[in-house]
Amino acid sequence: MSFPRCALLWARLPPGRQPGPRAAICSALRAHTGPFPGTLGRVPAVACASSSASGGSKAPNTSLFVPLTVKPQGRSADGDVGAELTRPLDKNEVKKILDKFYKRKEIQKLSADYGLDARLFHQAFISFRNYIMQSHSLDVDIHIILNDICFSAAHVDDLFPFFLRHAKQIFPVLECKDDLRKISDLRIPPNWYPEARVLQRKIIFHSGPTNSGKTYHAIQKYLSAKSGVYCGPLKLLAHEIFEKSNAAGVPCDLVTGEERVTVEPDGKQAAHVACTVEMCSVTTPYEVAVIDEIQMIKDPARGWAWTRALLGLCAEEIHLCGESAAIDLVTELMYTTGEDVEVRTYKRLTPIFVLDHALESLDNLRPGDCIVCFSKNDIYSVSRQIEIRGLESAVIYGSLPPGTKLAQARKFNDPGDPCKILVATDAVGMGLNLSIRRIIFYSLMKPSINEKGEKEIEPITTSQALQIAGRAGRFSSKFKEGEVTTMNREDLSLLKEILNRPVDPIKAAGLHPTAEQIEMFAYHLPDTTLSNLIDIFVDFSQVDGQYFVCNMDDFKFSAELIQHIPLSLRVRYVFCTAPINKKQPFVCSSLLQFARQYSRNEPLTFSWLRRYIKWPLLPPKNIKDLMDLEAVHDVLDLYLWLSYRFIDMFPDASLVRDLQKQLDGIIQDGVHNITKLIKISEAHKLLNLQNSSAESQCRLSGTVKSRTRRNHGTKALGSKAAEPLGSGAGEKSLASRLVQQGLLTADMLKQLEKEWMTQQTEHGKGRTESGTSLKGTRRKKKEPDSD
Repeated sequence: MSFPRCALLWARLPPGRQPGPRAAICSALRAHTGPFPGTLGRVPAVACASSSASGGSKAPNTSLFVPLTVKPQGRSADGDVGAELTRPLDKNEVKKILDKFYKRKEIQKLSADYGLDARLFHQAFISFRNYIMQSHSLDVDIHIILNDICFSAAHVDDLFPFFLRHAKQIFPVLECKDDLRKISDLRIPPNWYPEARVLQRKIIFHSGPTNSGKTYHAIQKYLSAKSGVYCGPLKLLAHEIFEKSNAAGVPCDLVTGEERVTVEPDGKQAAHVACTVEMCSVTTPYEVAVIDEIQMIKDPARGWAWTRALLGLCAEEIHLCGESAAIDLVTELMYTTGEDVEVRTYKRLTPIFVLDHALESLDNLRPGDCIVCFSKNDIYSVSRQIEIRGLESAVIYGSLPPGTKLAQARKFNDPGDPCKILVATDAVGMGLNLSIRRIIFYSLMKPSINEKGEKEIEPITTSQALQIAGRAGRFSSKFKEGEVTTMNREDLSLLKEILNRPVDPIKAAGLHPTAEQIEMFAYHLPDTTLSNLIDIFVDFSQVDGQYFVCNMDDFKFSAELIQHIPLSLRVRYVFCTAPINKKQPFVCSSLLQFARQYSRNEPLTFSWLRRYIKWPLLPPKNIKDLMDLEAVHDVLDLYLWLSYRFIDMFPDASLVRDLQKQLDGIIQDGVHNITKLIKISEAHKLLNLQNSSAESQCRLSGTVKSRTRRNHGTKALGSKAAEPLGSGAGEKSLASRLVQQGLLTADMLKQLEKEWMTQQTEHGKGRTESGTSLKGTRRKKKEPDSD
C-alpha cells in the first residue's frame, strides 16, 4: 500500500478516533519497513500526569461509579482499515494477549495510580476484552498495536493507553475527578451569599426553654420594623405570624411551599412576609429577620434551610430563637462572616413539675391532660379506650392537614366543649397553642432514622422531651402550672433521667447541593442518573468541621421513581425536591403520574385532577378511609407545590385550593368522629376473623352437615361481635360487649378462637375415626349376606 493511501485512510477516520500525526506516520512506516520496538515502553507515554493529584483529599467511593455500556463496533463502511494496513487479527491470539495483560502486576499498579482500584480495574478489563473480541473492526491504532504484540514487535504493556481510554469511556468520573471535587467543594458556605456579605448584620440570639417569651420578643421587634421576614419550621407557625401581623395592623404576606397570599389589593408585595424557612428570599433586603427554632440547623434532612437563612438573609438585624445548645455553633459560624452574636437569655414564665407517680390507668385522667404517643396505632388505641370510659378526646398527629389540626386544637381549648382530653404525637411540640395542664408520655420510645437511613427505635432525646413537656402550663393558657408524667410506672425514672441530662451542644450545620451544582456535575457526567449524581456529589463533597451534608434519601427516592421519564435535568431536580411522604403509595404514584403528564406536555387541569382522585369523595367509614383521605390531601398539596414552579402545566391552583378546603372539612368530620371509625374498624377486623375461621372450618370438614355444625359453633363463640357496635344492646354478643368495655381485644379473641379451633379439630378427628370404625363393623356384618 502506498504512503498516500495510508494518509487517506487516516484522514477518513471518524473524529476523535484519529491517532496523532506521528502515530499515523509510524503506523504507515511500520507497514512498509516491518515491525520495530514498541516506542511506548514499559511505562506508557500517556502516563505523564496522574489523576491522583487531588490535593490529598479522600479517596472516592468507587462502588458509586456505575459503568456505562460501550457497544462493540460493527462493520465499517470504509472496511477494516487496520486489517488493510497490517493483517486480520487472530482472535485466539488476541485473547491470550489480553489475559496476559490482565495478570500483569505492573498494569494493576499503574491502573490504581489512575483511580482504577481492583474493582474498577476488573470491570473495565471485562468491558475492554468484550469490546475487542466482539468488534467486527477495531480502531486502526489499537489494531496495529495488537498486531505488533502478536509479532513480538511491541510489549503487552503498550495496550495500557488504549485500555485507559476505554476505562474512561465506561467510567467518565475518572476523566474529570478534579473538576468534580472543585464543584462539590462546600468548605466556605458564607461566600455563596455575596449580598449578605456586603452588610454588617446584627445577630441577636434569643435563648430559652419553651414558654419563656423568647419568640414573643423577637416578633415584637419584627412588627415594629419597616420591613421584615419571619422564617418558621412549619406552615402552622407561618400562618400564625401572618394572621397576628395583619391583626396588629402590619400588612404581611404569606409564602409557603404550597401557598402564596398577598394582602395588598393590587397584588403588590407587602413589606413584611411570613414564610416557611425553605421559602425565604436571600436576595430581598429587610430591616429585621426572625429565624425560629434555630436548633433545627442540625436536622439531618432540613438543616440546610436554617444554614441558608442564617448565612444568606439580607437583613440589618437577624433575631434567632431557639435552644441554648445552638449558641456556640452560631457564634462560630458568625465568626467566619465577621459578625458578632448578642445572646439574650430567658427563663420559663410558668413553673413545671415532674410528678412522682405515673398515670398507670386511663381511669385517672383529668381535664387538661395530653397523652403523647409516638405511633398512630397508639393514638387510635388510646382514643378508643378513652371513649369507652365515657370521655371525649381530641386527636392531633403529623399527617393531619393543618386545618384539621387547628380545628382539633380549638375543640380542646374551648372551655364550653365537652372534649377535655388530648391524644397527640410529638406534633404538639411546636406550632400549636394548647391549654394543657399535664403531659403524659404514653411511651418514651420513638422510631427514628439514623445517618444510614435505617429505622431505629430509641428513647427520645433530652431536647425532644423538653420540647414536648414544655407544652404543659403555658403562660397564655388557663393552667399556670404544668405537670409531666408517664403512663407506665417503670418509665417514670427514665423520664426524670432524660429531663435532667444536659442538652448536648450542636456541633454542625446542614448543607445541601444547589441545582446549579448538580447541573455542573451533570455536564461532566451526562449519562449518569440523577440519583447516582447525588451519591457521587456527596461522596466527593468536602466540608469543614462545622458543617455536614444533609441526608438526601428522599431526593434520591424521587429521582429513582421518575428516572425513566424523559425530563430536562432542571425539571427533574424540581420534581425531586417536591415534599412527599414515601410511606403513602398513592402520593408516590401521583408524583410519577404528574411527571409523566408534564413530560407529554399535557397540562394537569382541574377536571383531570378531579378524575384522577375520583372526586367527589365520601366521608370516611373507617380508619383506612380516613388515611386514604389524608393521602389525597397530600396529593393536592403536591399539585399546589408544583403549581408555583410550573404555572403553565399546573394552571388551576385556585380551584384546587377550594377543593382542598372541602376535603379538609371532610377529614375534620372524620377526625371528630374518630372513635366511631375505630369502632367500625375493630368490628371489621372481628368480622374478617370470624369469616377466616369459618373458611378454615369448611376446609376441615368434607360434608355439608359438618360445615353447618361448625359454622353454628363459630356463631356460638360470638360472631355477632363483628356486627356494628352501634346496634342495640340486646343484639350484641358477649364478645361484642367485652370488646366495647375494653375487657377483650381482637388479639385475645383471635387466640381464644385458635384454642377453640384446635379443640374442635381434635374432637372432629376423634368423631371421624369412631365413625369410620363403626362403618367398618357394619360392613363386616353385611359381608356374609352379600356373598
